[in-house]
Amino acid sequence: MAANTAGEVRLEDRWRGILSVHARTMCEIDRELHPHGLGASDFEVLDILASGELSHPGEQCRVQNIADRVHLSQSALSRLIGRLEKDGLVQRTVCAEDRRGVWVALTRKGRDLHTEVRPLQRAVLARMLAG
Repeated sequence: MAANTAGEVRLEDRWRGILSVHARTMCEIDRELHPHGLGASDFEVLDILASGELSHPGEQCRVQNIADRVHLSQSALSRLIGRLEKDGLVQRTVCAEDRRGVWVALTRKGRDLHTEVRPLQRAVLARMLAG
């Protein structure tokens, strides 16, 4: 029984360590990208769109598919995409086949900003996750 409890504690400690690294990394990305008008979650959405992970690069992607990849509620993601659209970084359109569906795509401005800040985000990842 004692061995099991010790194993549980180690597992909990590992979990808390993962959460701590995640929180510190997100804060560092926020700090690095703030001068460019972006936060870590903003960048994550731009990065998914730019990579073509959920579509082909340069094409539109359903918002629901993005929601499955980012750690935001549907409403928080909708607000984030609204801000990105207001800033001219993405463009939203309603799905013609399913009026409930929304498509989102990078604009030229969004692609250019992503290209500019991607090395900053990757440098933070390299620094924070080295080990």
